Amino acid sequence: MNEQTLSMRLERVAAYVPVGARLADIGSDHAYLPVALVLRGAIEAAVAGEVALTPFHAARRSVRENELDDQITVRLANGLAAIEPGDGITAISLCGMGGETIRDILDSDKACLSGQELLIMQPNGGEQPLRQWLMDNGYRILCEEVLRENRFDYEIIVAERSGPVLYSDEELYFGPVLMQARSPAFLAKWQRMLHSRQKTLADFARARQVVPEAKVQEIAQQVQWISELLA
Repeated sequence: MNEQTLSMRLERVAAYVPVGARLADIGSDHAYLPVALVLRGAIEAAVAGEVALTPFHAARRSVRENELDDQITVRLANGLAAIEPGDGITAISLCGMGGETIRDILDSDKACLSGQELLIMQPNGGEQPLRQWLMDNGYRILCEEVLRENRFDYEIIVAERSGPVLYSDEELYFGPVLMQARSPAFLAKWQRMLHSRQKTLADFARARQVVPEAKVQEIAQQVQWISELLA
């Protein structure tokens, strides 16, 4: 993967970034996403935010080698602190980290959000708590997608601030848009998850140590939801 050829996962994320956007890519790593989008003429400008020094230097190198310093600003900063008021950001991408981490970044830096930005998120697990935060903070989920790459299932969640929104527990777990669309990738993911959760319950039953009842109930509830979804 490089700025010319993105991974399938980042290619799908790129597809949700509005044409002409001013993008903040948080946790940008090598800045492949913003560099690719600027090179394609798909976005106007970008900020690549990175909290760790090694990827920060890698991002600066990518931007410099592609002669994009006038369109992409690379900043060493924690989370949304990479965004400055003058940036005029219209879309924020947060990819390749846990859903809880994305939630915590959004929550701790709420003051950096104008509420006008489109959020494009690709969590590595932890989708449920991320959706819970979105609901609690008045964000409506517009698009969702499941894709499989290198034997991992990934989800993309796109949301915008809309005012009060209410999702059921099942919608927070599976994704409200995904539940409606029921794509082959989505159903295949949950078929695998059903086998995994059933195995976990069987392991609990054989465990020598006592498993907390709340944990058993949580997994049993998930097995029931998944079974009903796939029925």
